[in-house]
Amino acid sequence: MLRDLPPSCGPVRLVGVDGHAGSGKTTFAGRLSAALGGAPVLHLDDLASHDAFFDWTGRLTEQVLTPLSQGRTAHYAAYDWTRAAFPADADAWTPLPPEPVVLVEGVGAGRRSLRPRLACLMWMDMAPQDAWRRGRMRDGEALADFWDAWMRSEKAHFAEDPSYSSANYVVRQGELGFEVREGPAGGR
Repeated sequence: MLRDLPPSCGPVRLVGVDGHAGSGKTTFAGRLSAALGGAPVLHLDDLASHDAFFDWTGRLTEQVLTPLSQGRTAHYAAYDWTRAAFPADADAWTPLPPEPVVLVEGVGAGRRSLRPRLACLMWMDMAPQDAWRRGRMRDGEALADFWDAWMRSEKAHFAEDPSYSSANYVVRQGELGFEVREGPAGGR
């Protein structure tokens, strides 16, 4: 189905996987990638930073969208959350080839400025409080202050730039795997 969509960014079909932190975006994107024969996955956590959770649109456009739209391999600086820094050496940047389908997963993958480049937007269907609880459990007490700051920022982000209503598909994680159904914007 995704490979049949018209290209949305040069020769690439960009597929966004959005939702609240802790909702299962990374897990779902990994499984979807495998089902697509190894489609590349861009994790937006690689473009965000401690100083700017959601101020990555410029880096995304310059380092990823522009080269992909020209059919070239993109190279992006992946943020190191432990060192709290982007790599200084461009040789350490991560390549992202212009495959037929490229997945972009992370909070904000369906943001207004990115939607025109998306062939499809998928939303992870989980209440924010449940997703945040899962994320806190995953990351442990050591990151409690980080999660407090993150939740405030995520609430502000979605209040200013909601993406659920633009989702073509809504994904729910169940006991037997993921269920995908048509979203508010209709399937493609």
